[in-house]
Amino acid sequence: MGTYQVYLSTEQSTGISIFDTITISLIGTNGKSAKFLISKCGEAFVTGSKVKYELNCETDLGDILLVRLEKHPCLLFSSGWFCKEIVVEAPSGRQQHFPYHRWMVKQDTYDLRMGSAKKISEDSNPVLVEHRKHELMYLQSQLKWSHATPGIPGHIQSENPMDLPSELKFSFTKSMAFFFNSKSALAELNLTRVSKRSAAWKNLEDIGQIFSHSKTSVSDYVQTHWNEDDFFGGQYLFGCNPTIIKKCNALPPNFGVRHEMVEPFLEEGTSLHDEIKKGNIFLVDYKLLDGIKANVINRDQQYLPAPICLLYKNTNNQMLPIAIQLMQRPGPENPVFLPSDPEHDWMLAKMYTRSADFSYHQLVSHLLHTHLLAEVFCMATYRQLPSVHPLFKLLMPHLRYTLQINILARKRLLGKGGVFDQAISTGSGGAFILLQKAFTSLTYTALCLPDDIMDRDMETVPNYYYRDDGLRLWGIINRFVDKMVNFYYPRNFDIVHDVELQEWIKEIFTEGFLSRSETGIPKRFDASQQLIKFLTMVIFTCSVQHAAVNNGQFDFFSWMPNAPPTMCRPPPTAKGQITKKDVLNSLANIKSTCKAISVLWLLTRKSMDYVTLGQYPDNFFIEETPQTFFSEFQKELKELSSEIMTRNEGMELPYTYLLPDLIENSVTI
Repeated sequence: MGTYQVYLSTEQSTGISIFDTITISLIGTNGKSAKFLISKCGEAFVTGSKVKYELNCETDLGDILLVRLEKHPCLLFSSGWFCKEIVVEAPSGRQQHFPYHRWMVKQDTYDLRMGSAKKISEDSNPVLVEHRKHELMYLQSQLKWSHATPGIPGHIQSENPMDLPSELKFSFTKSMAFFFNSKSALAELNLTRVSKRSAAWKNLEDIGQIFSHSKTSVSDYVQTHWNEDDFFGGQYLFGCNPTIIKKCNALPPNFGVRHEMVEPFLEEGTSLHDEIKKGNIFLVDYKLLDGIKANVINRDQQYLPAPICLLYKNTNNQMLPIAIQLMQRPGPENPVFLPSDPEHDWMLAKMYTRSADFSYHQLVSHLLHTHLLAEVFCMATYRQLPSVHPLFKLLMPHLRYTLQINILARKRLLGKGGVFDQAISTGSGGAFILLQKAFTSLTYTALCLPDDIMDRDMETVPNYYYRDDGLRLWGIINRFVDKMVNFYYPRNFDIVHDVELQEWIKEIFTEGFLSRSETGIPKRFDASQQLIKFLTMVIFTCSVQHAAVNNGQFDFFSWMPNAPPTMCRPPPTAKGQITKKDVLNSLANIKSTCKAISVLWLLTRKSMDYVTLGQYPDNFFIEETPQTFFSEFQKELKELSSEIMTRNEGMELPYTYLLPDLIENSVTI
């Protein structure tokens, strides 16, 4: 006989299950134990507990391959139970760790594998090979791809978060926080009283009085400086949408600006030609918005401009707008607006540009480039990499909650009658057309920050804090990934012959990027540097990039004139005729403003179970060397945080969105 000591740990703060019966059995290289009953009212069901059991077996089971848990409901009632880890100590004293970190909800059998990461080539035991195969077959049956909307990345077929496997759902803590925040947003912002009024704003002061609750130091700054030209231009460097600006090497042929128009706004003695040559002229072009039919809200036609904006970096390193054309086709009814135009002309031209930026940001920079791509990575990871695979263990923390939040977004934001239909200029119909247009031009280069910065020729622009902090973070993530890949894949041969890894990238290419070779997304991996770069991009997209475009939304957009979610009048076709009343009547009305701002408030709330970049509370790696890599990764992030905080001291408007302490590990909101 042999006595096995089994230590069972449950997670903190996950609720208590006292009704279900759970049995445990051990499957080893030399045989299988009998089933042992875990007391249904015992300590094993209490949160945060660690309980010891003795399992007396008739024979030595050898190395334990699987720990099998079977869950049976008591009568008609069944409740969930969260298993953190099981440690098995053999009669010889050898311990084996079986991490799980998942809910057991259904009446089912749950097999736990030892925590050592294994590629498929390293599994020779038929029991483990079959376990690997069965796990993927199950998840492929649960997580099915949908291409209901052609021309955008594939996504999960399910429309109900409750259909997701338990490990992909919100935690109880996250669910409750999300529910109460959703219900309380208008009340928290003190907007309940005015949120149903469809009238236009009477003056800008009214907006300030109504939106006086839940302000931040940044939103206060925005309210004060939003109409200043240097702040307008600076937002392309330190605001929520820092990836659209690029250096202008030649004026677009459809841009009606002439050199003599803008020379009064340049330094004395220079010309537009000279400044382009010096690298001081920049362009923001919203051509993807051209031709998209605007929304109709409460029977009122809305308007969606497609501006081109020319910016000039002066000798004080201010980024100043010097010309704005509100639609793509030049002509007498599409004038080029200039800083010297009447006050309300120039103000309204900037407002239309900021409204275009709002739509582009929400749907392209935010939804497509982070949420939808994170969902592609999540789907492929769970469908093609078993939980024992080293890259599953590496990526899983960066995919937490992504499927559920995207299902909710498709229903509540983009669904028929959702927020986009109620308050945004594109509506849901225009939103999907914009996503399709943006996806056709999406490239691998745009997703890899060092390449993207070079492609937009933005390497030397001063005060570009998104670039500065983002490149440091890319480098830190890249070094961490490099260590992990080289530890588990010491030779390129190991990468080429990992069939699960090759199926993973193949599914990302075919289902996510629709087999479009022109994107530059790899179809397979042949070398370590190729794999390291792609994994760096995945982790960066799901954490850093999402933080850059998400976390400042309430700060920069809650003062509505700085980012109107929709425009109620067509863009002006002539100069010198615009009044203050025209400006107010053009802006999103009170109801649309309240709806949009309440959603922005929700999207920037920090959950109680928030996990910051580099933190891995559910530790799936048990090997000592990867633990060292994690510590080194965390150390580098901590050092960067200190450097950013030192730089921000004394800044009038500190850039905090890429502080590692404020970056969440995954797309969860």
